[in-house]
Amino acid sequence: MKSRNLVRFFFSVLGVGALTTSIVGFAIEWGRYKELFLSFEVLEILSVLFWFIGVGMIFSVIAQMGFVIFLTIHRFALEIFRSHSLWNSIQLFLIIFVAFDLVYLRFLFFEKDGGSIIPYIWLPLFILAVGIAAAYAKQKQSSKKTFVSALFLMFVFTVMEWFPALRVNEEDWLYLMLLPLLACNAFQLLMLPKFQARA
Repeated sequence: MKSRNLVRFFFSVLGVGALTTSIVGFAIEWGRYKELFLSFEVLEILSVLFWFIGVGMIFSVIAQMGFVIFLTIHRFALEIFRSHSLWNSIQLFLIIFVAFDLVYLRFLFFEKDGGSIIPYIWLPLFILAVGIAAAYAKQKQSSKKTFVSALFLMFVFTVMEWFPALRVNEEDWLYLMLLPLLACNAFQLLMLPKFQARA
């Protein structure tokens, strides 16, 4: 990829992170910030917006670092295993392993009242659903061989990038970080070829 296209790609992902975090942030905290909009407190609204933009850019940088690591691992794995099917099997195993850990370990560490494990299942299912949708779009864009690797990025790497919010386990932060990470990873996955193809 040409350097100018790489810079455009970097700032485009920054924009996706900033925009997504701003929308999600105001949506999550609408009860808190509604009065600012109703009373038209422009400076207060702008200060909150700038904070969300800054946080969103940090999330997007985390997603971009994860994406670079994914591309590196993917290339090395194909060289080492010399087989898409073997590498895909390993990736599927890791997806299942991370999904199980995401449910069971969160339940183990954060459920103190002996409640049900069911509430800990739906977030992994949501990430998996978004990942499958993005992987399907990637498969349509290129070839069937890319489906598992795309799902691996969207699920395993998103969960790893999401780890700071998982440790805190505060509901608002979980959503505030997860949705921008998913948006940034899907954008990178689907838009990289288009930036590479630009003159």
